Order: sequence, then structure tokens, then C-alpha cells
Amino acid sequence: MSLQQQRIASVSVITLTVLFLAAFVLAIPAAEAQTYSVLHNFTGQGDGGMPDAGLTRDAAGNFYGAAYSGGVGNNGVVFKLTRQGSGWILSTLYTFRGGEDGSGAAGGITIGPDGAIYGTTYHGGGNGCSGTGCGIVYRLTPPPTVCKSVSCSWMETVIYRFGLSPGDGTLPEYGSPLFDRAGNLYGTTSAGGSSPNCSGGCGTVYELTPGNGGWTETKLFSFNGSEYGSQPTDSLIFDNAGNLYGTTTEGGCCAGVVFELSPSGSGWTETILAAAATQSYGGLAWDAQGNLYGGTAHGNGSGGGVVFQLVPSGASWVYNQLLSFGSEAGPYDTPTLDSAGNVYVSAYAAATFGLIVKLTQSQGMWTPTVLHSFDVMDGEYPVGSVVLDANGSVYGTTSLGGSNGQGVIFEITP
Repeated sequence: MSLQQQRIASVSVITLTVLFLAAFVLAIPAAEAQTYSVLHNFTGQGDGGMPDAGLTRDAAGNFYGAAYSGGVGNNGVVFKLTRQGSGWILSTLYTFRGGEDGSGAAGGITIGPDGAIYGTTYHGGGNGCSGTGCGIVYRLTPPPTVCKSVSCSWMETVIYRFGLSPGDGTLPEYGSPLFDRAGNLYGTTSAGGSSPNCSGGCGTVYELTPGNGGWTETKLFSFNGSEYGSQPTDSLIFDNAGNLYGTTTEGGCCAGVVFELSPSGSGWTETILAAAATQSYGGLAWDAQGNLYGGTAHGNGSGGGVVFQLVPSGASWVYNQLLSFGSEAGPYDTPTLDSAGNVYVSAYAAATFGLIVKLTQSQGMWTPTVLHSFDVMDGEYPVGSVVLDANGSVYGTTSLGGSNGQGVIFEITP
């Protein structure tokens, strides 16, 4: 079952709680003077369709992203959105071909220290993983000559194909690659690894090191599916000491954990910071005070997803729940923080086809405000993170909906 099929299938469960969630949504005040605009309606053709991940913004204000499907063979594309006059124009930078190439571009993209674009695909890279391939890590660079067409293909290099050896990671999902200061690349796979406790493996954390014209993979950590978590699906972050932080969707006491990986002489050591309630598909974000923020898509039993904060306290962390969605709904990706410490999340909610919510702190209390409630025609199911510009405008994607039912790129201006 594809990632999109998994998410769409979950809607049948979520709709059982539509009335309850609708009451919750009405209880959150809407922001005043917010303007919502659709910048692009995906068609599912050459421009791609069903973008799962959010957008990445460069210094010039252009946006980059990936679409899970569309393109030749329906294997997904990488695109660029550029402002042109009073509007925006979308350019398809690369179309995946499947097979030895990638397929199913579910993850976000990262602009590397060399200016190239890096990302992952969920499938492709060969015939492993039941014939669809175990996923790849790719690098895209602009064409060597000036090209003024919106369909100029960038040059792709597959820098790693997963599932090449026993115990290797497989099926990287929603995360974006992470670079360290030395130019090494880090990420997660939702399956694979050396633990026998999960069918197909419990997932891994990997490192790719450049050298001699290629990249070498090192498996830093293999999850075991018990109290230490399993199936990490999103990005990692560093702290100033070089430790890695992330989440898993399963394992622990409550179907998901927040973890820290610390380098040591014998490898990397995992520390569980908190149980993540259930199913934390997204990653973590820092604030200026060193607190961590995350979210869960669902809660225990019939409970809903949450937005949470972890505050360091000596050798441990204090868990604070900032917002509960009260039903089978919640954020699927990493929270976004602005310079004032406000927290923005995209929520996958069937009753309203999705929400963009802003959380503002005042005197120790967090107040949620709905910036936009989707209605299918202007987008449906915003499962990727949002990104902000210097003016406070919010940008993101929806995986479905819009005029073609294939998702949209949107802007919310204050």
C-alpha cells in the first residue's frame, strides 16, 4: 500500500469523529484579516500530484518541493515555485522514472551546502522491497547551460540506493536530509535494519559521507521495535553538541517515542526523552531557549493528536501538552516556529479537510488560532510542514484537493 493510500484509508476512521472535531474547530478562534490564496493547483501530470511534504524556501524567496505522484510513469517530481510579477510560476525540475531511479517522492528537499538539491524517494532504486525498490537518496543540480523553459530537467545523481545489504535501511518516508558542518548527510528509514522484532525491519538512522566521487553509507542506529521505538518517518535535528533528535511512530509504551542519539566510541547511544502519545510522523523543532516541539497524528484509544513541548530539566525532560485536537486528527509533520516563538502546525482533520493552526504563548498559556480551514476546492489534507517568510506569510502544500483533486500550494498572508 502506498503512502497516499495509507493516508486516504485512514480517512474512513477519522470521519467517524467528524461531529466531535467540528465542535472542537469551532471552539478555536479564527485569525482576523488573514488572506488565503492558492498559488498552484497540481494536475497530476507533468507538474506532479499529491505533494506530501512541505516547501523549502531559498534566500531569493523561491520555493522547492517534491510531489509523490505525477510525471512520466506517475513516479513523482521535484518542482520549483518562482514569483513572476504579481503571480507565481511552477517549474518541474526533475521527473522520476522508477526502476533504478526513484519513485514516490514523499519526502521534503534540502538545499545542500553546495547549492544542490537533496532528497529521498520512498520507492525506486532497483527491484528490492517486493519489486518496487527500497528507496533512494538523490542529488539534483541545474543544467550546465542556461535554460529558459519551465520544463528544463535538472541533472540527477542517485547517491544511495537502500536495501543493498542485509540490515540496510529501507523505505525513507517524509523527512528531508540533514547536513552537518562537514557536509555529511543524515536521515531515517521507516523500515529495514537489523532487528528481527518488526516484519521488514524496525527502521534505521543513517549517515552518508562524501568522498572519492561518491557517497558511503553508515548505519548509525537500528531500532528494535520495543521500548526503544520503531518506524521513524521524518527528519532529524542536531543540538550544539552533535547529538541527533527525532521521533518514531511506533514502539515505547504508547506507540511512539522521542529519542536522542549520542555519538560514543562504540557507536551511537539512544536515550528516550518521552513517549510521544501515539504516532509522531513528524520531526522536532528547537526554540531559542532549547525547548523541543513536536506533534502526534493520533492519540491513545479514540483520543486525538496533540502538539507538545519538551523542556530540559537537568538530565531529563518535562513534557507539556500545548494543544489536543480532541479526536482522531492531528499534525502529521514538524511544527514551525517564528522568531517570536509562535508555533504553526498543519493538521490532518477530516471534519474540515484540514487546518492551519497558530499557537501563541502569553503568561505561560498557549492560545490556538485557526489561520485557515480547508474546504476541498482550496485544498485538502495539509500533511506537510508550513514555512514562513520575513513578512509573516505562511506557505505550504495540501496532499489532495484543489481544482484537480491533486493538491495545491497555498499562501496565507496576515
